[in-house]
Amino acid sequence: EYGGSLENRVRLLREVLQDTKEAVGHRCGVALRFATDEFLGPGGVELAEARDIVAMLAELPDLWDVNVAAWYNDSVPSRFAPEGAQEPFIDFVKKATSKPVVGVGRFTSPDTMVSQVRRGVVDFIGAARPSIADPFLPRKIEEGRLDDIRECIGCNICITGDNTITPIRCTQNPSMGEEWRKGWHPERIAPKASDARVLVVGGGPAGLEAARALGQRGHEVALAEASKELGGRVSREARLPGLAEWGRVRDWRVGQIRKLPNVQTYLDSTMSAQDVLDFGAQHVVLATGCRWRRDGYGRSNGLGIPRLAEHPAVFTPDDLMDGRLPTGTVAVFDDDYFYYATVAAEALAKAGCRVVFITPDDTPASWGAYTLEYRHVRKRLAALGVEIRVSTNITGFSGRTLALEDVWSGATSTLDADALLTVTARLPNDELFHALKAREAEWADAGIESVDCIGDALAPGLIAHAVYAGHRYAQELGEAKTGEVPFKRHFHTADADDLRRGEG
Repeated sequence: EYGGSLENRVRLLREVLQDTKEAVGHRCGVALRFATDEFLGPGGVELAEARDIVAMLAELPDLWDVNVAAWYNDSVPSRFAPEGAQEPFIDFVKKATSKPVVGVGRFTSPDTMVSQVRRGVVDFIGAARPSIADPFLPRKIEEGRLDDIRECIGCNICITGDNTITPIRCTQNPSMGEEWRKGWHPERIAPKASDARVLVVGGGPAGLEAARALGQRGHEVALAEASKELGGRVSREARLPGLAEWGRVRDWRVGQIRKLPNVQTYLDSTMSAQDVLDFGAQHVVLATGCRWRRDGYGRSNGLGIPRLAEHPAVFTPDDLMDGRLPTGTVAVFDDDYFYYATVAAEALAKAGCRVVFITPDDTPASWGAYTLEYRHVRKRLAALGVEIRVSTNITGFSGRTLALEDVWSGATSTLDADALLTVTARLPNDELFHALKAREAEWADAGIESVDCIGDALAPGLIAHAVYAGHRYAQELGEAKTGEVPFKRHFHTADADDLRRGEG
């Protein structure tokens, strides 16, 4: 009765819908979330079969909420799918029913949203990740403030909170998860506590967010950036394959800063300790970023790789982002375990290199499983012909030959390579901070009340961490220092009466 033919297999769903509608009556609508393709082949629902299922149940739900399965296909990172990528899988539903249809697909652009509604693809837009990045997204669209929308970049850092059982974070919206704990609002911030002038050194994600939020509070802010462009690591990484949308971290903040007459930006302005002392700011915050190590030091090589940094054939991600690409056979060593090594491998393969991907871990970019990237990474590297060697460490490099060791058996081998790109660990660019600390006795005469170091310059981490650090600095400047607020957990002990009432 419930198996075999499509009609039988749909029967259970039909009866659940009918029983639910009968139980709730007219008190509320009953929506159906339905995946039109599970990407399991004949073992699951496929698109052709989904068309028949929708036709069978067309008028039964009060609303169709359609998507694709599983989660890693439904919530694909921007690196692997464009905005609105699910349209080919759902555009038939509205033609088959008179009931309203809602669709998802990391919609970030109001133009794309309006286009799908006007073209009859959907009636409603479902926007979870975009609403995390900007909870006021609908209001800003309604008010025509499109350039104020803090668009989702599709990095899926928000999803890692679920997958690691940790508090949610958002790269674009540092107030996410802090609304109750710290009282942070995604749009509003307390006015400045004093008329102090602030110097922000470094225009990367931490510095940009600090300057923007300080300016919003009403401080006179000077933002000094050593290079000819703002954005820091965001601008550099956004030029790599699949990461263009990450540039929104820079674009939104630069756009907001330009609206603040009390924030002045200075490009091509390298600051020395003496420059800072002479500047005349009461508060100084250093957001000078970090750099990739060249010596092989990382998760699996606590002492580094002997004499590695001496070889001109050794490259780092900084070389890649500066346009210095190796040629020939290139070994990419991933001792970082997140996105960067696989992005680098993709860039090199597309540039014509033969790429051998080596990692001490059991899989490439293992932390990418938390951002739903893992399966897409493996497919991408396979399509590009990248050779993958897992559970393999590098113990030496002669400039032409790599010495390899299996992390489990200890068995050794060699690999000839024209170049080695190491993606291991990073070092903070904290030289200016230490130079200023060494001259702390001169701060008072210079009118300096505080010097702080934030973001990657303090502890290299995710872009989300840097943005959060910049925002936290701005929120807390001039306020009472309370330190990190602990997360509260509420415990309820069920007694026998609770269990009998179903409240345990």
